[in-house]
Amino acid sequence: MTQKTDTRTKLLTAPPFRLMLSLSIPAIIGMVVVGLYNFMDRVFVGQLISEVAMGAVSVSYPFTLINTGVSTLIGVGSASVLSRAIGKKDQMTVDKIMGNLIAMNLLLGAVITALGMMFTRPLLSLSGAEGEILNHAERYLHIIFAGSLFVNFAQSANMIMRGEGILKKAMLITGTGAVLNIILDPMFITLLNAQGKGIEGAAYATVASQIVTAAITLWYFLMKSKVVRIHGIRLETSLISEILGVGFSAMLMQVMTMVQQTTLYHVAARHGGDTWQIILGAALSIQSFTMIPLWGAGQGFQPAAGTNYGAKQYDRVKQITRAFMMGVTVLSLIFYIPIQLAPETILSWFIKDAGIVSQGVTDFRILFSTYIVLGFVLMVITLMQSLGKASKASVLVIMRQIILFVPLAILLPRIGSLGVHGVFLAPAVTDLIILVLAVVMLTGEFHGLSRLAAQKK
Repeated sequence: MTQKTDTRTKLLTAPPFRLMLSLSIPAIIGMVVVGLYNFMDRVFVGQLISEVAMGAVSVSYPFTLINTGVSTLIGVGSASVLSRAIGKKDQMTVDKIMGNLIAMNLLLGAVITALGMMFTRPLLSLSGAEGEILNHAERYLHIIFAGSLFVNFAQSANMIMRGEGILKKAMLITGTGAVLNIILDPMFITLLNAQGKGIEGAAYATVASQIVTAAITLWYFLMKSKVVRIHGIRLETSLISEILGVGFSAMLMQVMTMVQQTTLYHVAARHGGDTWQIILGAALSIQSFTMIPLWGAGQGFQPAAGTNYGAKQYDRVKQITRAFMMGVTVLSLIFYIPIQLAPETILSWFIKDAGIVSQGVTDFRILFSTYIVLGFVLMVITLMQSLGKASKASVLVIMRQIILFVPLAILLPRIGSLGVHGVFLAPAVTDLIILVLAVVMLTGEFHGLSRLAAQKK
C-alpha cells in the first residue's frame, strides 16, 4: 500500500517539469533498451554477414510489429485502465489487471505463433523482397514468430509496471534482456555463420533474450510487486472492452507502421531494386530506433496524465502535457542534429559499401526532415489514450499511417522524375499534414479540460 500511495502522491503533486524528468528518463532508457533488440540485430548482421542479410532483417522488421502491436494493444490498454484505477483508488480493478493480461497474451500469442510460422514467406513477399533477401528474411522471421508468446508477455507486462509509475524497475528488467541480446548476438552469429546460418543466430539471440526477460517479469509479479499482483489467470469481461478500446489506437500505431514500411519497401523495390531496399532498410532502421525515445517519453507521460485525469485535476493535466511536449522536442534534437550533419557516417553503421551509402545520403536527410515534430504528435496521441478517448487517438494514427501516407507513397514516385526519391519524400509530407491536425485536436482537448476544471470549481 505504501508503494501505491507514494507513487500516486508523486503523480498528483510533484512539479510538472520534475515529474516529466523522473518519469521520462527511466522510461526512455527502458524503451531504448527494448529497441536495441532489432537495431543491434541489423548492425551485427550488416557487419558480420553482409548487406543482403542486413536488408533481410530490415524487411522482416515490419512484420515483427505484429507482436509489438499485440503487446501494445494489451499493455497500453491495461496500463491506461490501471493508472486511472490508481487515481480513483479502485483496488478491485487493480487486482484484475495481471490475470487478464496473462490470459490475453496466452490466447493471442498462440494465434500469432501458429499463423506467423505458417505464412512467413507470403507475408515477406508483400514487401517486394525477392531472391536472397527473401530467403534470408524467411529464415530469420520464422524463428522470431516462434518466440511470440514470450515477446508479447514481456513487453505488455512491462507496460503495466510503467503504468503503475515504477519505471526504474521496468527499465532494469528490459535492460537485462537487451544487454543479454547484445552479448549473444555476435556469439550466435559467429558460431552459426560457419554453417551458413548466421542470420538464424541473430534470431535465436533475440528470442533467448526475450525468454529471460519474460521469466524475470513473471517472477516480479509473483514474488515482488506490492500493488499489482496475479490473482488468478482469466479473461475479465468487465475490463476487456475498455482495454481493447484504448489499446486499439496504440496497436494501430504499430500495425500501421508495418503496413507503412511494407508499402515503402515494395515501392522502393519497384522503382529502385535491391540497392534501394538496402538503403531504405538502413534509413528506416535508424528512424525506427530514434522514435523509441519518443515512445519512452510517452510511456512516462501516460501514468501522469491518466492518474491526474482520474483524480479530476484537469488543469494539472494541461500543465503536465506542456512539460512533456517541451521535453520531447528537446530530446528529438539529440538525434535530429547529428543525422542532418553526418548522415553518411550513420548510414555506414549498416552498409559497408561506400558507393551505396553515398547514393542514399540526400534521401536519408529528406526522410528524417520532419522527425523534429513527431514528439509533439506522439504526445497528443498519448494524451488521448491516457484520457480514455481512443477514437481521437485512432483518427491521428490512421490518418498518418494509412489514409495520407499510402496514397502519397504510391503517387509521389510517379510524379515527374522523382522515382524512388518520392518514397523518401512521402513520410515527410504526411507528417507535416498530421502536425496541423494534432495542433487542432490538442487545442480542442485543452478547451474541454478547462471547462471541466471550471465546473469542478
